[in-house]
Amino acid sequence: MIDRRRTKTFLLKVRMSFFVIKGNQCRKGWLNMKRYTREDIIRLVQDEDVEFIRLQFTDILGTFKNIAVTSSQLEKALDNRCAFDASPIDGFAKGGESELYLYPDYNTFEIFPWRPQQGKVARLICDVCYPDGTPFEADPRYILKKAIAQAQEMGYRLEVGPECEFFLFHSDDNGLATTLTHEQAGYFDVSPLDQGENARRDIVMMLEDMGFEVEASHHEAAPAQHEVDFKHAETLRTADNIMTFKLAVKTIAKRHGLHATFMPKPKYGVDGSGMHINMALIKDGKNVFTDADGEYGLSKETLYFIGGIMKHVKGMTAITNPIVNSYKRLVTGYEAPVYIAWNAANRSPLIRIMREKETERLVELRSPDSAANPYLALALCLRAGMEGIREQIMPPKSMDCNLFELTKEEKEKNNIEEIPGTLGAAIKEMQKDPFIKEALGEYAYEKYIELKKREWNEYKSQVSEWEIQQYLNRY
Repeated sequence: MIDRRRTKTFLLKVRMSFFVIKGNQCRKGWLNMKRYTREDIIRLVQDEDVEFIRLQFTDILGTFKNIAVTSSQLEKALDNRCAFDASPIDGFAKGGESELYLYPDYNTFEIFPWRPQQGKVARLICDVCYPDGTPFEADPRYILKKAIAQAQEMGYRLEVGPECEFFLFHSDDNGLATTLTHEQAGYFDVSPLDQGENARRDIVMMLEDMGFEVEASHHEAAPAQHEVDFKHAETLRTADNIMTFKLAVKTIAKRHGLHATFMPKPKYGVDGSGMHINMALIKDGKNVFTDADGEYGLSKETLYFIGGIMKHVKGMTAITNPIVNSYKRLVTGYEAPVYIAWNAANRSPLIRIMREKETERLVELRSPDSAANPYLALALCLRAGMEGIREQIMPPKSMDCNLFELTKEEKEKNNIEEIPGTLGAAIKEMQKDPFIKEALGEYAYEKYIELKKREWNEYKSQVSEWEIQQYLNRY
């Protein structure tokens, strides 16, 4: 029997195939974004028997929210007439103005492949606006759009490919999450050692049904840890894809009786989960990070881009690593980066130059984790990189060695600093860098700082199990 979803996805890709001109070469690629009109969506909802449409948006902390409407309300939704009370959402209610409106991005329309085939469920990712249509300044999608527009004014477009890691743990008899797993698999292991292989396979298949081009998936270093990499796309589409990816992973895992978590460090003594960000900067159809005549095959623009990120990375860390637990991953002894440096030699620095095929170069920022709000994290990366190019900020020399093996004296001699070691320290660095406020906008910046200070203060007042074990009998 023919799978209608797969046939439809294939035909859509064929219709939207195109040619990218790069220098003297012509290569076939896939369009990263579907193109839908209002009429297309109405027709698809009718033809595909869609009953519910989820109007999704992301809050300032990176949590997916939605309002569900029935197909009878679709035209109202497409006309931007769906309002919601923003007052219960942290950082969204401003000065008593609690009513906000959802403006769907037609190109994000997608039918969830894991829902029933009669009375299907679809989604639209939305921008958040005031009643008069003015963008809401704390909408993370709007903040990223502003960064994209700034780059476009300079003639650049950023493409991003994330490496998303997560854990698959058992759920208890009540369906609640645990940190238990019976497997002991490691890097690239297969079943029967990799007991999450079936769930990961279903995740990949569901993502492909939704139009993702999954480049690779595999078991990661820690037991029950997995990674799925999907093809790079334009920055806004990548942020949308990351949010969709996390929803799909959690949904499919639950169907397998598992709990998927993107918590950076759920277990002591094993590697944590990151979300490496691989970036290519496009101008006039070419990746400007690549220069065959430059050192390491890099252009001056690459160095400036790296210089901008390194200048602001301390202030960015409260965004790229946003929760208390993020800093349990960013410690020595594991693969997570700690030192603010770059190279093209190994995985020990904060920024690594990657090769795509033989000639292409990508800039990989290794510190972010999947707890980050992808819209805010990518907005800061793009703005910092653009500042680096605009002001020609040169980074320090490449450290072509294993940074974890350097002595304290060697690090001091080379002026190698560390990223903040706690959320509290990251908040202070964020407040010290005026660039962050400018990039986020004053209102979003102040609200984010307020929420993160509250989180840090609550954490500091807690008494952990480790403290009980260490001190209760001793003192």
